[in-house]
Amino acid sequence: MKWTDLPNEGCSVARTMSVLGDRWTLLILRDTLFGIRRFDDIQKRLKITRHVLSDRLKRLESHGLLERKPYQERPTRYEYHPTQAARDFVPVMQAMTAWAQTHLPTEKSEPYRFLDRATRNPTDPKVIDANTGAEITSQSIWVEANRG
Repeated sequence: MKWTDLPNEGCSVARTMSVLGDRWTLLILRDTLFGIRRFDDIQKRLKITRHVLSDRLKRLESHGLLERKPYQERPTRYEYHPTQAARDFVPVMQAMTAWAQTHLPTEKSEPYRFLDRATRNPTDPKVIDANTGAEITSQSIWVEANRG
């Protein structure tokens, strides 16, 4: 299967990976979500080539995760603002961060911390079943192929 065929897959993981499945795209999304919005600032922070950054920003915009908004005229320059779809990805990113801290530890400090907006206390992610309120873990769920 070609990478470009993934957007039409029935599998939600495959469709997600077709949009967010390379390291640059996730890091660009991370930085725009956490306040780095200008092309030059993103490029400088990630040390990514201008061509690759431009390509990934266009992809994120075409999939409705980022919006371009002008901040300067002559020449026109843009900031890239996360949409609601991108903001909905923050809990996933927090869960990825927590997983990496457990399974891929490092001596380096995290570039970002996830804090409760009201109290500014650190938060600890947990996935729960919206129907029951029970925590979802690898031991609490059963996954089966949908034969439909």
